[in-house]
Amino acid sequence: MWARIQEKIGYTFRDPELLKRALTHPSYLQDRPEALESNQRLEFLGDAVLQLVLSEKLYCAYADLREGELSRKRSNLSKGAFLSQLARELEVDKALRLGQSEESQGGRNRDSNLEDALEALIGAVFLDSTFDRAREVVLGWFGNLEERLATTQPVDNPKGRLQERVQPRFGNQALRYESHHVAGEDHAREYEATVFINDRPMGTGRGTSKKLAEEAAAAEALGQAIDFSD
Repeated sequence: MWARIQEKIGYTFRDPELLKRALTHPSYLQDRPEALESNQRLEFLGDAVLQLVLSEKLYCAYADLREGELSRKRSNLSKGAFLSQLARELEVDKALRLGQSEESQGGRNRDSNLEDALEALIGAVFLDSTFDRAREVVLGWFGNLEERLATTQPVDNPKGRLQERVQPRFGNQALRYESHHVAGEDHAREYEATVFINDRPMGTGRGTSKKLAEEAAAAEALGQAIDFSD
């Protein structure tokens, strides 16, 4: 199994324990506490590495796009549905280590488990090598970004999605937007908006209306490596 997954991801680990940890769901520890650690910490690291890899690649590939549009593309490439699809292509589902309960409940096919494991693999590759090597491996998984983006659905209602993630932890009043006119005459105005979570700026975007600017800001915030969990 370990040889197969390394062949699929295009990377051979110097430290095989990192690979095993990346593919260890928290439920696995309930049955085998000797495993010591699940993939949650590696997932945290891998998410940050992924955001940087995609940000750099999109920045260089789309020199004519503004920040908000770049954020939208990055969000489409790093959202859960897309990452779980990519994980299946790499056969991460077949290599996951799950507890019996999670296995019996269909955990091997659960999108959230696959997304987490893929991000953990990115973190593991980064720790096992260098950022340059991790970038090479990750971009190899994605292939042609333009073709990938053509198959992804636009981010639906990023403001709503951000609200859904922020509200359970921080409450209804934690999220606010500030927008203002920055350029253009009345017939071609451009607005810039910033989204704040507990008065901390978390994303900025531009658009031809306040609504579009706020959506771009929300999309950027969703693309950040932010822990919205309890």
